[in-house]
Amino acid sequence: AMMRGIPWAASAHARDIWTSPDWEKREKLAEMEFLATCTAANAAHLRGLSDAPGKVDLVYHGLDLSRFPDPPEREVSDRLRLLSVGRLVAKKGYDDLIAALALLPRDLPWHFTHIGGGELKDQLNKAAQDAGIADRITWLGKRDQTEVIAAMRDADLFVLPSKIAGDGDRDGLPNVLMEAASQGLPSLSTTVSAIPEFIEDGVHGALVPPGDPQALAARLEGLARDPAARAAMGAAARARVVAEFGMERGIRALARRLAALLGDKAPPRHMVMGGAAPTGGAQAGRQVLHHEGADCGCASCGPQG
Repeated sequence: AMMRGIPWAASAHARDIWTSPDWEKREKLAEMEFLATCTAANAAHLRGLSDAPGKVDLVYHGLDLSRFPDPPEREVSDRLRLLSVGRLVAKKGYDDLIAALALLPRDLPWHFTHIGGGELKDQLNKAAQDAGIADRITWLGKRDQTEVIAAMRDADLFVLPSKIAGDGDRDGLPNVLMEAASQGLPSLSTTVSAIPEFIEDGVHGALVPPGDPQALAARLEGLARDPAARAAMGAAARARVVAEFGMERGIRALARRLAALLGDKAPPRHMVMGGAAPTGGAQAGRQVLHHEGADCGCASCGPQG
């Protein structure tokens, strides 16, 4: 864009923000037309680095809820079924979870299932073996979304003990928390970064300080012994993701920004995004996402808009 002398915009998520030097972020913010970021914590940080804070927009990722089934009716099981989905890297805090699980009373029945790959798999498995809890843990590795959703429907509690890694990397607002909520599955997570923007402690789930296995163990035990609280939190989380974290709101916000940037060159009443092509010709290699209520009748949108 700079070589061609045309305006440009960008998005920023997590690692690209928190492991980049401030001078580099200031420079890029000064050059771009606008920036979309997915959490209020990110937005506050980036606005503080810009002479024009209004160019930083908060746009939550949100979920395409049409891809998720209605939540199941959960029955209380004879052991607590714990689930987590995430890369086995430092910022996910799985070392703290292993330590917390080792602190639980031996007579408390539980099983932990993890989905995802990552560089710390062998180290975490050894920690579980050393703690004498390896037989209560299943490492499934990478799975597709259908299998992830099925696992969420079978679980009692989702656990994501995120923290700030040594290099400053951290989660933003992990989509898996919203995906779990879509299935009425309550989450136990931490107060790191933007997680409290979605989960209010004791309402939509439970939060503990990051890097605190003792606090994590205490909440795990409490939730294990209180299925009614888990059910209430899961229902509240589901209601919130439906009401406030659908992806349509973010698409509309980006469409308005792009339309303002393009001015008279903006395509009428629809937004073009990267993806599979619905038609050939000039739209090849792009995917058209319609504005709500659009009925422009163009070749891309079709007669229904």
